[in-house]
Amino acid sequence: MELTVDELAARAGVTVRTVRYYAGRGLLPPPRLRGRTGLYGDDHLARLELVRELQTLGLTLAAIEKHLRRIPADATPEDLALQRALLSPWAPERPEVLDRHELDRRVGRRLDDGALARLEALGVVEAVPDGAVRVISPLLLGVSAEVAALPLPLDTLVASHEAVERHTTALAAELQQVFQDTVVRRYREGGRAPEERARLIELAGKLKPLLARSVVTSFQRSVDKAIRRSTHR
Repeated sequence: MELTVDELAARAGVTVRTVRYYAGRGLLPPPRLRGRTGLYGDDHLARLELVRELQTLGLTLAAIEKHLRRIPADATPEDLALQRALLSPWAPERPEVLDRHELDRRVGRRLDDGALARLEALGVVEAVPDGAVRVISPLLLGVSAEVAALPLPLDTLVASHEAVERHTTALAAELQQVFQDTVVRRYREGGRAPEERARLIELAGKLKPLLARSVVTSFQRSVDKAIRRSTHR
């Protein structure tokens, strides 16, 4: 595949200026020249898609540069596709800036200043100029608004939120390491066979939602056990 910079930008869903900026920072290899025209191929598109995936995860460009330096320069588009499959977020989201009317519509009820302050303390929203609100986690907005409306002290809600965040972060890191050590490392040490790569990409897509459901179910069982132990005491 040979693409001009305009065609590459269109295929990746970014602007030409963005492509040139990434190339200037070394995130993309130089194009192949035909006369004075730069031509881009599958590897450029795959790297550009990987950069966007890493941005979705919240990485800065400096962190993305560091990550890409660990990927061989001759990595095939298929290997880059595997990287994307392993790194892609389970529930991709980006912060959104909403006015109060739209925020109320998303939540399904009017939020007064007190409710908004509780959501801000939970780290779900933050105030921005002109009376708007930046929703840091749109996926958590609905359930967080319900939690914030409970007649519980704010410090109880904040402590609970921090406990969930702390333990789920540690759990996610451990599961990621297990998968890297027992699956990805064997693929790399086994010669990176194309059929194995395709199997890994399919496996990663199936494993993520299953793990999420397993974690939720296990947590529910653990809560029930904790309640029974507490009642017994």
